[in-house]
Amino acid sequence: MTQERDKAYDKIRKALTEAPILLMPYCNIPFKLFIYACEDGLGAALHQVQIIDEKPTEGPVFYISKQSKPTEAKNGASHSECLCLTYFEMANSHSRIQRKNDYSKAGNIHKNADGLSRWALANTPDNPAYVPLEAEP
Repeated sequence: MTQERDKAYDKIRKALTEAPILLMPYCNIPFKLFIYACEDGLGAALHQVQIIDEKPTEGPVFYISKQSKPTEAKNGASHSECLCLTYFEMANSHSRIQRKNDYSKAGNIHKNADGLSRWALANTPDNPAYVPLEAEP
């Protein structure tokens, strides 16, 4: 079992040290923001599609994550994702960002209209960081 662990560790170390982990951001190319929120923490990844070796490749240009405090872990899915957006925007202020998140969990988990209205406020044209999402195929 130890040899398997050593091989797995070496494989991970090689992947993390040899491949370019982050792409160089270009301000003239739109960004995509992927967010994730759960009881344990918040996370966001800022991506761009760039031409690498003559083909379009999507990759990360920025990562951020944060462990949730006990009071934040009690929040519903919509409130946690709004908190994640706020945390990202405080740490990084880019324009032209497409937001991507996982709406599959938000359907029946959070039925509190007040929490949903707070989520709606973060995604309105009145918010200076708002950029409408393109239609997903």
